[in-house]
Amino acid sequence: MAETSEDWLRRWVDGNTPFHQEAVNEQLVRHWPAVVEDANAAVLVPLCGKSLDMLWLRDRGHKVVGLELSAIAAADFFAENGMECTSESRGPFTVFAADGIEIWAGDFFEATAELLGPLTAWYDRAAIVALPPSMRTQYAQQVSALLGPKAAGFMLTFDYPAEEREGPPHSVSFADAQRAFSDAFDVTELDCLDLTEGNRWELSRVWKPVIGLRR
Repeated sequence: MAETSEDWLRRWVDGNTPFHQEAVNEQLVRHWPAVVEDANAAVLVPLCGKSLDMLWLRDRGHKVVGLELSAIAAADFFAENGMECTSESRGPFTVFAADGIEIWAGDFFEATAELLGPLTAWYDRAAIVALPPSMRTQYAQQVSALLGPKAAGFMLTFDYPAEEREGPPHSVSFADAQRAFSDAFDVTELDCLDLTEGNRWELSRVWKPVIGLRR
């Protein structure tokens, strides 16, 4: 069964966050410089949690704008990385900020380009796979609405036989990503990693598509 917003908030309260990674994503390091050539691009990170990837992006010179449902996750990100942050209300969000990184705590779908300011890149490590398939088009439209006219993006998903398990993470193949985003972006498969062997869900096949997107 797809998880509700309340379910996700409860996960952060309970510390039930196995999706959080304790290292910067290797595929981000490998592919990002070719996908997003503008080192000054302001980067949108949807459903960011407390991902350390935001530090890597900031250290490359990007302003980072994360959106995260849980204020606990946002506050923990700064505390765990030794950063003293400010917090203030902006519209329906609480914005935590320090050292070139902002995390907007609230509903991703309530964000607007006017609130967030100019954004010309985005990074999705596993945001789209956290959402049920019925929300995939809405997610793609929202990402498009928040980004500028020459935006580029980088996405990592999971692709597995959907009938073998209920998400999240949900299966999002390269073809699924093309269907969701092709109205607004050119969608390219940069790589596809085979994670089948020893996968924790005991699925017959697990791939990780590595996807670049550009207006």
